[in-house]
Amino acid sequence: MSTLSPKRVLFALAIGAFGIGTTEFTPMGLLPVIAEGVDASIPSAGMLITAYAIGVMVGAPIMTLLFSRFGKRAALMMLMGIFTVGNLLSALAPDYYTLLASRLITSLNHGAFFGLGAVVAASVVPKDKQASAVATMFMGLTIANIGGVPAATWLGQQVGWRMAFAGTAVLGLLAIAALWLALPKGERGQVPHVRKELAVIARPSVLLAMATTVLGAGAMFTLYTYVAPVLAELTGASDAFITLGLVLIGVGFTLGNSLGGKLADWSLDGAARIFLGALAVIMLLMPLVLGSHIGAAIALLVWGMFTFAVVPPLQMRVMTAAIEAPGLASSINVGAFNLGNALGAALGGAVISLDLGYGAVPMAGGGLAAAGLLLVWLGGRGKVAKQVASSV
Repeated sequence: MSTLSPKRVLFALAIGAFGIGTTEFTPMGLLPVIAEGVDASIPSAGMLITAYAIGVMVGAPIMTLLFSRFGKRAALMMLMGIFTVGNLLSALAPDYYTLLASRLITSLNHGAFFGLGAVVAASVVPKDKQASAVATMFMGLTIANIGGVPAATWLGQQVGWRMAFAGTAVLGLLAIAALWLALPKGERGQVPHVRKELAVIARPSVLLAMATTVLGAGAMFTLYTYVAPVLAELTGASDAFITLGLVLIGVGFTLGNSLGGKLADWSLDGAARIFLGALAVIMLLMPLVLGSHIGAAIALLVWGMFTFAVVPPLQMRVMTAAIEAPGLASSINVGAFNLGNALGAALGGAVISLDLGYGAVPMAGGGLAAAGLLLVWLGGRGKVAKQVASSV
């Protein structure tokens, strides 16, 4: 793909990522409205988010293996087609269970799109710019938290939640058009050798890299899931300040994504160590600064920056460790991020249920970041041991 315009390709991928980010996070702000609309309880409506995460984890490897036989443009366009259909079905869902099934359908594109998209993004730039290229695709996801999610939430509150899903479906059509224009038809993909690719995924180095992803994402969602009650309890934040805090986190995500890509181009393990270490320290110290509005605002921005800066190096570490099956590995790693989301949410909930105090929530996330740092260190020692063994 060396003759392609990298900017056009990355822009098209970012549009798809923007749409996926919008549909993933919008229901969180519309749960009461959706629950009322389909005559369900808030906890039942929360299962819409859980179903999406499960669909991402299960669908990532299956959809990647199914669509790898097509050319990259065709595969990515078909995946965004699933996204579009899923959002339209959500907009038209007559009841709760139909909506639940529609959200599950929507989620099936998520892991495979980011997995195959990361391979395409890395293929259109020089080797020393690959992490930055992957970060550019993920930039669409971070910007969705600043623009797409608030816009869809506002639309859902003002006009109805069905229009929020319908509007998100339009983003899918835009992404399909952008991919069609940016990517050539290309050759058909090869039917994947499933057993061979799964053997690559089963390597200890790949599994260790994916486990690091789970812990990094877990650190993020330990706090992110409960950021509203944490701010209300520790900062005395109003609804308006919580909204501002979410915007600041989104800005931090965007800044950190760019920083993470640039530093990962320098060193994947080095970037992972720096960001996970910094994230652990920041989260352990957060209870000390969340007592004031100014301290909370600064902390959320900085935390958002470092928590998403880990994404590009963690994604590239898995793709590099599984170089013979980068598409499948990349897709499964996106599922690993979602597994980390569930882990973080469960850990934060456990801390609250045990009455350890809301200040313990970010500290628990800091513990997961520190554990992720330990895995990176262990992976580095393993590489050194292999190099020594091969030189003997």
